[in-house]
Amino acid sequence: MARVEKRSASLAFVVVSVVLSVAVVWSGYNLFVRPLSRAPFQYAAVVNQPVKPLVTHLATPTPVKAIYMTSWVAGTPRLRDRVINLLDTTELNSVVIDVKDYTGRISFAVTDPELIASGAVEVRIPDIQALIADLHRRGIYVIARISVFQDAYFVSRHPELAVHRRSDGKVWKDRKGISWLEAGATPVWDYVIKIAQESYAVGFDEINFDYIRFPSDGNMQDISYRYFNAKTETRAQVMKRFYAYLSQSLAPLPMPLSIDLFGLTTTSIDDLGIGQVLADAAPYFDYIAPMVYPSHFASGYLNFSNPAIHPYEVVRNAMTSAVGRLTATSSVATSTPVFYRRRGKLRPWLQDFDLGATYTADMVRAQIQAVYDSGLTSWMLWDPNNRYTKEALHNK
Repeated sequence: MARVEKRSASLAFVVVSVVLSVAVVWSGYNLFVRPLSRAPFQYAAVVNQPVKPLVTHLATPTPVKAIYMTSWVAGTPRLRDRVINLLDTTELNSVVIDVKDYTGRISFAVTDPELIASGAVEVRIPDIQALIADLHRRGIYVIARISVFQDAYFVSRHPELAVHRRSDGKVWKDRKGISWLEAGATPVWDYVIKIAQESYAVGFDEINFDYIRFPSDGNMQDISYRYFNAKTETRAQVMKRFYAYLSQSLAPLPMPLSIDLFGLTTTSIDDLGIGQVLADAAPYFDYIAPMVYPSHFASGYLNFSNPAIHPYEVVRNAMTSAVGRLTATSSVATSTPVFYRRRGKLRPWLQDFDLGATYTADMVRAQIQAVYDSGLTSWMLWDPNNRYTKEALHNK
């Protein structure tokens, strides 16, 4: 009898031990193994996902000394390194990078659903945040350039928002074959604002708006608008409405806004037929950048048959006039903001490319000196090929 009881006790112990072991194993499986087996790819993605640089922003340097870089160069390390080396070794402290050029393609990945749905994204700069973070570490101020109404891609997706031909109702194109969006179309305004917001989100320090104007340089006799009525509003008034809309919409973001204007706005008495008036833009932007390329001034300007070979005189006259105009306008407008009178508000684009003349280091430097002699301190150099004249720049 004792032997039977002993055997039963042993058997019970074995059963209990097995049950406890199974319970422990099952609990461990549910707590640790099963969750991993359900989502192995998610865990692998987290482990392998590159860490994005922390987004920071730099204050605007005083003065700004900048050069322009295309999105294609910015997205190609072996090409952009040449430009970055120039930023590292000379007096330059800022760079302007295309976010949206005349093609209308957005040069980096975005998160806004509407921008993604537009199909406009063409990731030319795959490492945009890393690039900006690297430039910031070098002390370089980074400006995003957005071509506004010159936009071939958005026109292809939304021809109803394009400038049209009067003769047949088809999309109008300028002499270069580029189509334009209507300056008065508010859906275009909202689209541009979204691009500016995305640019700030990835780390750009300032937004620079180019081609904020009505089109020119084409068959202007065969052009028609659906969002502009010349009988009730001027082109300049349309642009002022856009300036105000842009400024108000982007006000929540703590970033400076700048605008590129035709060089002739510094001396012209009208809107040049494109809606641009220097004094109209001043209240809505932190910085104004007249494109005072000497080669873009017509024969006869300052009585020069070829203004391109007189870079100092052209730039000095244009920027002295611009300073005088803004000063005079602010003195008669008592409601004008204080920053309206700041000379630092003007930051011209200068020529570092061959057109009208072969531009030497002395000719580039002459323009910079003309800026200084007109009472200004900031400037930006433009070359569409991004090959700048290092000899024209002072070393760091």
